[in-house]
Amino acid sequence: MEQAEIQEQIYAYMEKMKGKKKLKEKDVIKKIVADTEEEKDTVKKALREMINVGKLMYSYGGGASSVEIPSEEYLKEKGLI
Repeated sequence: MEQAEIQEQIYAYMEKMKGKKKLKEKDVIKKIVADTEEEKDTVKKALREMINVGKLMYSYGGGASSVEIPSEEYLKEKGLI
């Protein structure tokens, strides 16, 4: 499976879970590995690439980090849109 396809699945899962539960990076990786049977490192690389380009972002709260889809305000602030 191509990295772009993995990224599409990650984004679709993140959209589905948005507002329901804060997802840790490992939760996202486990779910996508289970769905696609891809290697863990391949999924992790695809997820990190999405974070690097600003399609996803880390957030911190309560002493734990999570991964989420950034708001439009955040993207405008960072000059990504």
